[in-house]
Amino acid sequence: MNHTSLRTPCFIFDEAEFERGISGFRDALETRFDRVGIGYSVKTNSLPYALRQARELGCMAEVVSHDEYQLARHCGFSPDRIVYNGPMKSKETFLEAVAGGAIVNLEAKREIEWLRELPAGRHYNIGIRLNINISHISPEDADGHDDNSRFGFSDESSEFTDALQTIQAMPDIRLAGLHIHRTTHSRSPRFYERSVEYAAGIIKKYNLSLDYLDVGGGYFGIFPNKPTFADYAEAFHASLQRHDLANLRIIVEPGNALTASPFAFLSEITDVKQIDSRTRIITTDGSRNDIDPFFRKTDYLKEILPADTDRPAEPLQIITGCTCLEYDRLFTLTDAPRLEPGDRILYHNVGAYTMTLSPQFIRLWPRVYAVSRDGNITEVRRPSRAADLITLDN
Repeated sequence: MNHTSLRTPCFIFDEAEFERGISGFRDALETRFDRVGIGYSVKTNSLPYALRQARELGCMAEVVSHDEYQLARHCGFSPDRIVYNGPMKSKETFLEAVAGGAIVNLEAKREIEWLRELPAGRHYNIGIRLNINISHISPEDADGHDDNSRFGFSDESSEFTDALQTIQAMPDIRLAGLHIHRTTHSRSPRFYERSVEYAAGIIKKYNLSLDYLDVGGGYFGIFPNKPTFADYAEAFHASLQRHDLANLRIIVEPGNALTASPFAFLSEITDVKQIDSRTRIITTDGSRNDIDPFFRKTDYLKEILPADTDRPAEPLQIITGCTCLEYDRLFTLTDAPRLEPGDRILYHNVGAYTMTLSPQFIRLWPRVYAVSRDGNITEVRRPSRAADLITLDN
């Protein structure tokens, strides 16, 4: 691909790589389960163009707020192709989703009360999120001695039992699914096998007759020397098969696994300063906010794209962003060819939790290009402008 025609800063969306991830996860699941569903995690990357691509590739939209629900609807997802999670549901969208056949997993107690406002004379399916303390089910994968969660209804207290009894007392409501999303730093298949084992124990304990188990997200994508989609699918299946529950529909909500690798970020060097005898500061038109909004990384999977070659080496070059923040420093190069204005840097695997967490700080959101399966390049989001921030009230 020729990057010289692209205007920086910009994100680049690789449609073929996106499809490869979705089809790879689906194929892995379908070798072990008769019924599967992939919910594209909108919170991980909410680019409307990517949502529409996910819909065309057979994904559902996994949303965690009323705003995301509305965005999914605008991108063509009918309610029965939406997985609705999280505590930030509005009553209006919650009732529409349940009535429309969405996978709706209860997260807050008020949602249980909202069920009473559904029109009478119909039957409705609902799911519920189970609270999981990783320290109790898989200590090797826990972050500390008490890796509890703020989400879901706990069976270690009376919360899950109370919610279950309330739901079962409603004549028009059927509990159809269990949601067990938790993520770990290890992302190990071992953790998923154990969390599914815990869920299977809950299903047996309460004699639940369910349609689906929503395992959530947190998986590695297509990376060498990491667990594969097949490894995760096998972990789910091993636990469910032990409990004769492998007939459940398995729903996954991969975010990072689907969105990281299809997106790259291209920036250009705009200025160079020599600040002492050995250190050069390299300023780019991108920012750490674009590719590392948590400010945790010290280096990136990247390519340096010089405008020309045969340059002398420099002892220390610090590559920085375009903001006025002193700590907007991305990475350093030692004894590397000299960088000059006009050179470009391409960062790979930056699609997860970057575009959705990038603030409109100093420089508004950059443009996005899409590369089609046949190599054509299209601008699918123009850069934000100051006028976009002006509302009628202003």
